Amino acid sequence: MTATRATHLRRLLAVVVGLTVASVTLSGCLFTPIQFGKNSASPSHGPDTSGVSADLKPFYAQTVVWRACNGGDECSRISVPLDWNAPSRGKAQLAVIRHRATDGSAQGALLVNPGGPGASGVQLIRDSVEYAVGSDLEKHYDVIGFDPRGVGGSTPAVRCYDATDMDSFLFDLPTQKRNTPAWVAEELSNFKQFGQACDRNSAGILSHIDTVSAARDMDVIRAVLGQKKLDYLGYSYGTFLGATYAGLYPNRVGHMVLDGALDPSVSALDVSVAQGIGFESALKAYMAYCLRQKGCPFTGTVADGMSDLGAMLAQVDADPLPNSDGRQLGADSLMTAIVSALYAQSSWKYLTQALDGVANGDPSIAFQLADFYYNRVDGRYEDNSFEAFNAYNCMDYPSGETAGQIAAAQQQLKQKAPTIAPYWSVQVDTCAEWPVKTAVTRQQIHASGAGPIVVIGTSNDPATPYAWAKSLASQLDSGVLITRIGQGHTGFNKGNSCVDDAVNGYFLNGTTPQNGLVCR
Repeated sequence: MTATRATHLRRLLAVVVGLTVASVTLSGCLFTPIQFGKNSASPSHGPDTSGVSADLKPFYAQTVVWRACNGGDECSRISVPLDWNAPSRGKAQLAVIRHRATDGSAQGALLVNPGGPGASGVQLIRDSVEYAVGSDLEKHYDVIGFDPRGVGGSTPAVRCYDATDMDSFLFDLPTQKRNTPAWVAEELSNFKQFGQACDRNSAGILSHIDTVSAARDMDVIRAVLGQKKLDYLGYSYGTFLGATYAGLYPNRVGHMVLDGALDPSVSALDVSVAQGIGFESALKAYMAYCLRQKGCPFTGTVADGMSDLGAMLAQVDADPLPNSDGRQLGADSLMTAIVSALYAQSSWKYLTQALDGVANGDPSIAFQLADFYYNRVDGRYEDNSFEAFNAYNCMDYPSGETAGQIAAAQQQLKQKAPTIAPYWSVQVDTCAEWPVKTAVTRQQIHASGAGPIVVIGTSNDPATPYAWAKSLASQLDSGVLITRIGQGHTGFNKGNSCVDDAVNGYFLNGTTPQNGLVCR
């Protein structure tokens, strides 16, 4: 097995709503069987089966049985076709949680997706509902969290390695010199083994893990909740999921906010380059902050600090630091730690602690950041987010870049992200050996006929660069762009009242924000 390389990070970095290192650990939705009485919940309207074909009607007409969970919320499972092209050939079960509107009179159901792909919406709403939607939306909406197909508590789930093999896959050091043909071959071999394990252990769902299927699943959720239109808040990858839904069902779009947007038309190679440059930019902003703080292990100018950080990465690449649990911190795990902390400005102080520790021979805090990225707690992986992340991306992004395209991309990274570039290789297509091949093509989404769709971009968002938000808003026929000037990933409910007021007014009062609104 290999270390956690930048190739692991190459496709749509684990984008989970910008949770900070200090956030509560998320856990699954626990079901508590109860006797149903007058306080038991059911949809306020019957399922919406309008315009549904006969082979899909059993899914759209199903009755949701809610059970009490999480000390006041309600949990259930919703059946969807395993294969949307052959609905009679089996079912998947989606885990769903409902957090009732706190004012007791919901104006509708609001579906929320935290990103990933592979992040659990059930876990997010169960443990962090106010963080996910803010107090105003929590008051007036029934907030719905769901685990997309293959994710978390939904079944079948994508399963690949046990904790021991996952540790080896993510943290073992490479045996070959970085960026050589032998290193590329080692990488491909390791990802081939990983994909084979996923194929063996995922109960036949791998060929049905893709964003189009997940978006169609959301329409079943909408319908069985009795909603004529979908109200939706999607973060990061959740913007691609939401935009895909809008492209499939434009006339069923209600209020939709896409925060931290992906451009659905870009290739995997373009994603990798844009994110590498984005994280380099965020790292420079962090360095300027660090140099003003007591305890920063760097001195001089930002350029000096970036140069010294590059030297630190090269040093641990050549001479890894041993951790108390037996793992060794090489450049790849340190890069994962850096990336993990750059999602939110509130996490920068932890990055300073980690880098100061590395400078003094202690990798423990860096490993805590890397573990947070993978949701690894005390040697256990709390969910299957990394496995589902790879499954979705390998089905959503076709392989096939030419050698010339790859060389040009690597050169662009060297020029625009010199600190990150050595550990952000685009030479290895991590999905080239995936056991299921995809025929999907990347293309723009217009969603002609949908009502206003609000797209939020943050000016120095490292994971979903601002240019993607601009592109998505311009692609959508009814796109409305909000720009947050600032650092970190996503913009809503992050302390910017301008963004928050615009989003809340749109959901609660139907007031469409001014297109091009800039929030500082």
